[in-house]
Amino acid sequence: MIVLLLALCITDGVLSQIRYSVPEEADHGTLVGNIAEDLGLDLTKLASRRFQVVPNSRTPYLEVNLENGVLFVNEKIDREQICKQSASCQLNMEVFLEDPLELFRVEIEVVDINDNPPSFPETDITVEISESATPGTRFPLESAFDPDVGSNALRTYDITTNNYFYLDVQTQSDGNKFAELVLEKPLDREQQAAHRYVLTAVDGGQPPRTGTALLVVKVLDSNDNVPVFEQPVYTVNLSENAPVGTLVIQLNATDMDEGLNGEIVYSFSNHISSRVKDLFSIDPRTGRVEVRGEVDFEESSLYQIFIQAKDMGPNAVPAHCKVLVKVSDVNDNAPEITFSTVTESVSEKAAPGTVIALLSVTDRDAEENGQIHVEVLGDVPFKLKSSFRNYFTIVTDGPLNREQADSYSVTVVARDKGTPSLATSKSIRVHVSDENDNAPTFTQPIYDVYVTENNVPGAYIHAVTALDPDVGQNSLITYSILETEIQGMSVKTYVSINEETGYLYALRSFDYEQLKDFTFMVQAKDAGTPELSSNATVKVIIVDQNDNAPLVLAPLGKNGTAKEPLPRSAEPGYLVTRIVAMDGDDGENARLSYSIQRGNENGMFRMDWRTGELRTARRVSVKRDPHQLYDLLIEVRDHGQPPLSSSASVMVVLVDSVAEGRGNGERGGTAKAKEGTLDLTLILIIALGSVSFIFLLVMIVLAVRCQKDKKLNFYTCLTSDCCLGCATCCSRGGRARKKKLSKSDIMLVQSAGNVSGAGTAQVPVEESGSFGSHHQNQNYCYQTKHQRAELSYLVDRPRRVNSSAFQEADLVSSKDSGHGDSEQGDSDHDATNRGHSSGADLFSNCTEECKALGHSDRCWMPSFVPSDGRQGPDYRSNLHVPGMDSVPDTERGKGFASSFRVDIPETA
Repeated sequence: MIVLLLALCITDGVLSQIRYSVPEEADHGTLVGNIAEDLGLDLTKLASRRFQVVPNSRTPYLEVNLENGVLFVNEKIDREQICKQSASCQLNMEVFLEDPLELFRVEIEVVDINDNPPSFPETDITVEISESATPGTRFPLESAFDPDVGSNALRTYDITTNNYFYLDVQTQSDGNKFAELVLEKPLDREQQAAHRYVLTAVDGGQPPRTGTALLVVKVLDSNDNVPVFEQPVYTVNLSENAPVGTLVIQLNATDMDEGLNGEIVYSFSNHISSRVKDLFSIDPRTGRVEVRGEVDFEESSLYQIFIQAKDMGPNAVPAHCKVLVKVSDVNDNAPEITFSTVTESVSEKAAPGTVIALLSVTDRDAEENGQIHVEVLGDVPFKLKSSFRNYFTIVTDGPLNREQADSYSVTVVARDKGTPSLATSKSIRVHVSDENDNAPTFTQPIYDVYVTENNVPGAYIHAVTALDPDVGQNSLITYSILETEIQGMSVKTYVSINEETGYLYALRSFDYEQLKDFTFMVQAKDAGTPELSSNATVKVIIVDQNDNAPLVLAPLGKNGTAKEPLPRSAEPGYLVTRIVAMDGDDGENARLSYSIQRGNENGMFRMDWRTGELRTARRVSVKRDPHQLYDLLIEVRDHGQPPLSSSASVMVVLVDSVAEGRGNGERGGTAKAKEGTLDLTLILIIALGSVSFIFLLVMIVLAVRCQKDKKLNFYTCLTSDCCLGCATCCSRGGRARKKKLSKSDIMLVQSAGNVSGAGTAQVPVEESGSFGSHHQNQNYCYQTKHQRAELSYLVDRPRRVNSSAFQEADLVSSKDSGHGDSEQGDSDHDATNRGHSSGADLFSNCTEECKALGHSDRCWMPSFVPSDGRQGPDYRSNLHVPGMDSVPDTERGKGFASSFRVDIPETA
């Protein structure tokens, strides 16, 4: 019969325990109970909540069906084998559910059945009794043993009915029963030397079971006095784990007889258990009881030792006493920690209270020695939470941060309250999994990038770096430029960024005179979910180069030569004129100094190098021919490195008076001029009328010619300056030919295709991460910003090209390029030579790009050689210059003069 006892105790949402009973010797498959139904659990959720038995609580005798919660007998249970003589026999099992965690303790009581009869250790029991024994003398008999307990245990003894003896059944303090043979009538050895009876042991089962032995009583000759103990029961205390040889008690019995009849021998009584004989020993001569084996409190806290004392005389009658040994507990067992479940990793965003592990703690000692204090060692974000009795859970005790600690060693320490205290520790490793909770952070909030003007398009200018403390995908960073406009154009036409490395590249050649600085934002974004990003500001500061020669603004004259009057009577220090010039550069590159290069005969003039004032240094010699002019060449030089210069020609004309000089200098004079006569006025009127007529005629001729050109649709163009896939070849409008080109109009773009010929160029680009000479070929092309083509080329590594090829284009004048290699590259020199040399002679030593971007006598463009040593096509063939129209293929290579027209405006 199976009995169910359900005890529920709600503690922190956990069902405490449920109790069943099952008889021993039940067959395999016998139903004990349905745990799930008895606990009111939803059977459909057992699998999803991972219903299972705690591993260290499993028993081979019972099994649980984890699908329906049925508890059944797995193999036959022998109560006597499991629990020995214990009054209560109980099997324990722990089961639990997850999500949320619920722990239940299942207690199964094994009910004893009367399956064992009592039995005597020997089938024949012999008792020797002196004939002088008086009625009432008691003789303890060997006890029968019944493995069953409770009502099925040994209940009583019976003896064959006789006239001499009867049995007195005694009950010990532990509940065991033993029989004493009581002499009822004096014996007479001469009449009967031996008595034989059947001794029967009966248990309390239904029906009762019995065991028998043959009791033989031998009648001996008398010994008048028997030994006597000081007291019938002795009580002693003994610490467990007492060493072998430790004295338990010193017994002393006395006998009034003399000789052998008074000499006493001590021994254990016949009915003492074999376990007591293993643990204790007695000296037969002295009565000293000592420890023989290992005494363990956890095995038994009380031992009963039955001792008899018998003299050595004939027909000796033994005396008996009992020694109760109380074993005191010693803290000799450290606590035991057992982990049932352990979570290997926990997310860093796990909420406080997340369960990490389930563990149990036990101590075999008793009382304070068995009371345990459990704690988590160290400063870790975990704590212990009591679950049920000796079960605990390790839960998170606060927020986790993988960037501060990616794993924790959680050490659990269990310490009892004994003296000395014993402790046990166990550690588990808990890994913290990463979450994307950190945005990339730039090493600087603002980057100041200095770029020297006239840089090569596509050159590396700087690198931005962002760091992300996350790992894996959460730390993969991509860089981008946030859209904004600079001077009406997208910032992505000015700079580009490598999305993997953060390298910044200039996509055009910057001109300090047009753009001194600009600012844009770069963004770093990780690959986590959700994506996190941060921004940084990049300020590009253009550094000025000395690329602009000084420009003379005044005085101006015909063909660049100014005439200034000088009165013959002028005193030293007379102000002849003031040279006014400007420089498009900045700083030292724009600070000018003035000097006289030639024509200063006999030191007649002196020049203030700061202000440009030209003054006389002495009086005009009276012997000087008045018609002889002073032809002065004035040089204006800046302070750049290298310095650039321009020159102005000043013709100083001698006049008789200051008023005459002023009138001639002002080109119209006033009515008060003393030299103004009617004949001179008439000549001037005729001259002005002639000039006006000629100018009108020239305008008419030009208008007619332009009309013819439109009808014929004939334009010249440099077809070699077009690159395949970069942009349209040349502008077809007449206005494009006169548009002034500047450096900032030229941008670097990638050719659409790789075709042989002059249309594309192979430019070596240094591989990222390489410090050697390994190169790869890329197609380059230059395109002007007026075509507004989308940039598509991204340069991976910085290039160092010391080239001054990208100078400001000047299609108006072939003046000095700023390289310092012109001997007479000033404005008046250009004007003077304009009518004496052809276009081909003027540009005979320049490349076509140089002609467009600013020429000089020895201008050049770098050419690159690929890594294989073969001469690659010059990337300058991809340079597209607005304002130049294409020419037929047959005209390529004939020179710049045949396909390029220079419009030179007349100076006033």
